[in-house]
Amino acid sequence: MLNRRLVLGSAAALLAGSTFASRALAGDADEATLRALAAETGFTGVLMTGRAGRAEQTIALGMHDVEAGLPTRADGVYCLASISKWLTATAVLKLVDQGRLSLEAPITTWLPEYRADTGAKLTLTHLLSNTSGVPALLGDVMRADPSLRTRVIPTEEALRLFCQGDLKFEPGAQFDYAFTNWIIVLGIVERVTGQAFPDAIRTLLLEPLGLNEIRGDDAFIETPRTAVSYRTLEPLVRQPNERMPMMLAAGGYYGTAADLLKAAHGVFDGDLLSTDSQRRLRTVIAMGDDYALGGRVRTLMIDGQARPAAWNTGSTVGYRALLAHRFDDGRTLVILNNTSLPNPVRGRLGDAVFGASPPA
Repeated sequence: MLNRRLVLGSAAALLAGSTFASRALAGDADEATLRALAAETGFTGVLMTGRAGRAEQTIALGMHDVEAGLPTRADGVYCLASISKWLTATAVLKLVDQGRLSLEAPITTWLPEYRADTGAKLTLTHLLSNTSGVPALLGDVMRADPSLRTRVIPTEEALRLFCQGDLKFEPGAQFDYAFTNWIIVLGIVERVTGQAFPDAIRTLLLEPLGLNEIRGDDAFIETPRTAVSYRTLEPLVRQPNERMPMMLAAGGYYGTAADLLKAAHGVFDGDLLSTDSQRRLRTVIAMGDDYALGGRVRTLMIDGQARPAAWNTGSTVGYRALLAHRFDDGRTLVILNNTSLPNPVRGRLGDAVFGASPPA
């Protein structure tokens, strides 16, 4: 069994610049080297590297289910958390390519019942880049009415309850990682396609790319292949992931490392999207936060050269995820963890696998 003290102790050493952080790999490490790097952090979960949608190294460490004594499996299912935002943004760009949406039109174009004074200022670009200024009212409203936590809230009601407060700032002026942005996006996708959100994402993105192991429905998630989420390992504390349909666009998808690797290649290297939509997906909008549409784009320093890469992260309950894809050579890294791995450790592990200098 992994020891939480080992995880935290290794994390401290890593962040202080341990031998782990000094090893440059440039994506060519063999499996033994990758396994040693992961083990130095006390990592548990799946680490996969590959190119062109095909895995080259796969490391599965630790426990899939500690109580049952089940070891981590390479085909395990993990919550993708905010990597769901990148999936959502990609599907929206597909609708833009089809002429069914515009990134710059006011959202009242598709949601005419939305509050007129603020809706006329908001665009999908603002929502997908978390620069809308729409306040995060979800917690306040649910605290005022706890019964909302125990029932399915239709999209139209969620839009009315949580998404129409006074703007915190003028759209585009600041970055604010507000969950409410993604409820509005979900509502727009459903309105334009006439489908429930999971069906729309499957039609627009998952089926065209052959992604059978990324889904948002409970029948897929609640299987023996799903890694158990742990708040801590010592003491051993499970952390259930409570899900609502309105959460799907922001963080409700689950998937495997192999399908995430395939997704990165299909979106960034394939022809799913137009050239302009590819450019939009790679262009940082919130400069101080490296945030583009639905995810971050980082500049990695590798062998003294600046190498841009998609850097999509996810954190929820005990799950931690990273999907990184270099734009210069098409290398992809997937990290999936189920034991609350400290987020800085996940980032340093990713840097080391790519042979990048850690950020100052």
